[in-house]
Amino acid sequence: MKLSNKIKLFFVFISSYGFATSCSEIYDLPEDRDFMSQNIDYINKIIEPILGRNNIFTSLSADNSTLPMTFEIVNARYGDGRPVTDLFTKANTYEWITEYDGKEKSLAEIEAKRKLVEKPIFEVDSNGRLILWASATNALLTPRPVDTVLKTQDIRFFDIKVQNSGGTKIIKDFQIIPWRQRNYYPDTDINPYTGGKAPDPQRPKDTTRQDYIIPSYINDKVIGERTQLRLENNNIKKDVVVYIRPFTGGKGNSLRFKFMDREGNFINPLKFNETKWDLLVHGFNKVINPEYVQYDVAYPIPLNSVKTDYAESGNAKVKFAYTRLGFGGVRDWAEFGLDFRIYKKGDWEIVFHFRNDNPKFEDD
Repeated sequence: MKLSNKIKLFFVFISSYGFATSCSEIYDLPEDRDFMSQNIDYINKIIEPILGRNNIFTSLSADNSTLPMTFEIVNARYGDGRPVTDLFTKANTYEWITEYDGKEKSLAEIEAKRKLVEKPIFEVDSNGRLILWASATNALLTPRPVDTVLKTQDIRFFDIKVQNSGGTKIIKDFQIIPWRQRNYYPDTDINPYTGGKAPDPQRPKDTTRQDYIIPSYINDKVIGERTQLRLENNNIKKDVVVYIRPFTGGKGNSLRFKFMDREGNFINPLKFNETKWDLLVHGFNKVINPEYVQYDVAYPIPLNSVKTDYAESGNAKVKFAYTRLGFGGVRDWAEFGLDFRIYKKGDWEIVFHFRNDNPKFEDD
């Protein structure tokens, strides 16, 4: 290339650069910034968590606002204007440091995969999710009134401040109205307002009666010893009910399964002869005696929402089965079970009570 051409190209480059620079200066073009929509909002602003368990609420509608954003809970107050501070009480909460997969061979192996971290019982994370941790108990956060009448001064309000480099938005007037602890699920036997016994839905004013937990399923081969009829559960008839309750004398990390007949006597668990006791729960140091089957377990049950051999869809799943020869020499497979959760660490027992008739184990 001739020298004169090179000089020309050099001046073209300088001219172009100068033109671009001068345009930016002349027109004062804005720097590239994030977008913060003034329509960003939460679809649901009334939060009604149950204390004593992890509650995560995700209803953010970002309206194309640019990520990342920061979120902060501000202006927490009661309906009468008093400041709210108990929402931010710090307590120990479990965090996983290694993935739990349900294959762990001991309690020690499970505990090595998680640690206790002190953090506020209520917070908003970097994705805008509102989280009330299981560390929020009745003792730390007063639940809604027991008389079912909710007054404005009983409600905790708060706002959320959302920011990115494009701007700030205050999303106002969230409400958090917690239910008192219910330490297990199903919890149809608990009055959610008082924590006492739930009334019988068929006779709600009869204080001598109550509602019950019933098995998640029971097949048509579970036959009554006395009636020779299938045991069943419905709105009127509850042949088999379940009690989930603490017991004393354990080590603080035990789970028992018991079976009670219509006279109140315990049935030997070995009568349920097709039950896979070693695969029933993620527990260790199994003990079987004529009254119960017991395991050492880690709480809560299940430990998280991961699908394992023992849990699915956020529930632990247990099945109990036995076989007997029915009419014509056909072997009948009888089975019942429960999908459940237990949130509070301790010594718990799950009792299946055959209230109206005992299961028939003998051959026909």
